[in-house]
Amino acid sequence: MSSQEPNVRGPRNGAARPTVAVTGAASGVGALLTERLVASPEVGRVVALDERRGDVEGAQWHVLDVRDPAIADRLRGDGDPVDVVVHLALDLDLETDPTARTAYNVRGTQTVLTAAAAAGVRRVVLCTSAMVYGALPDNDVPLAEDADLRATAEATGVGDLLEIERLAKRAPRAHPGLNVTVVRPTVLVGGTDTALTRYFESPRLLVVAGSRPCWQFCHVEDLASALEYAALEKVDGELAVGCDGWLEQEEVEELSGIRRMELPPSVALGAASRLHRLGLTPSPAGDLAYTMHPWVVSGSRLHEAGWRPKWTNEEVLAELLEEVAGRHTVAGRRLGRKDATTLGAAGATVALVGTAALVRRARKARRRV
Repeated sequence: MSSQEPNVRGPRNGAARPTVAVTGAASGVGALLTERLVASPEVGRVVALDERRGDVEGAQWHVLDVRDPAIADRLRGDGDPVDVVVHLALDLDLETDPTARTAYNVRGTQTVLTAAAAAGVRRVVLCTSAMVYGALPDNDVPLAEDADLRATAEATGVGDLLEIERLAKRAPRAHPGLNVTVVRPTVLVGGTDTALTRYFESPRLLVVAGSRPCWQFCHVEDLASALEYAALEKVDGELAVGCDGWLEQEEVEELSGIRRMELPPSVALGAASRLHRLGLTPSPAGDLAYTMHPWVVSGSRLHEAGWRPKWTNEEVLAELLEEVAGRHTVAGRRLGRKDATTLGAAGATVALVGTAALVRRARKARRRV
């Protein structure tokens, strides 16, 4: 069966209830999914893997690093091997050293795929992001799941996600019989901290002049639900997941009550690049593209399989605004309470952009000497 075509069915086409393993099961969406699988009458047993034991009761816990080849033994089990692995042990923290983050994410995924094949697992579900499609002015609105992946490695963690996508493509060829399904959520909200959620911690919403932002959110509960669909083999292929539809920038501003600060592209992109190089902000300039250009998705494959999101874009935005209330972030850099009070709302943005301008002038002066 082509990975490009949806396949609507039950686990093992009606056979015994599957044993499902979840990596990264102790926190975040991994904990939500583990809880759902334990409660599901369609699942026989749940194996939870993480570097610490989580709080979900009813799962069989194993504490280990996903880069440890010993994970293959945990997947083989003791006479009851794992049927499906959902790999969620990823580090996309803005503050993590990029080299260490890539080493963990890529090596972890490689190890899980190899161990799954060695243990006779029939399906691995990976979770990346709809960011892999790239944020480009000529993107279709919405994008189909089989749209080309045109992202570059210039945004936080996107290089890792693109490499994971490549591993997902290669794995079935290297390990015949192994099915790999990839789930790509849109802007993830619900206890998450990313460059895109920090955008809404800013005193002003930065808008690049001439850009056409479109916002489509995905609540972690809906992502966990979609991952459960994939784990139960109710749908195959590359799956985009998010709320139905999207919000235009003007709608986001009206709903949030946060006013915009519009800058020319050269100023916004140039400042973001210089501030990141100076170590003043954790977000590279590539993150800004995802607030400039559309990258919303249709989610048609999950919809055809009968899945629907429970959250709307408006509801997720409201929850996000509640989560970030009291936080102060400018250009991806989170300010302490003292910084925010001293600089003021718009003043903080002006200060950082001004810093970049001063650095540029200083460099020009040095070149003239």
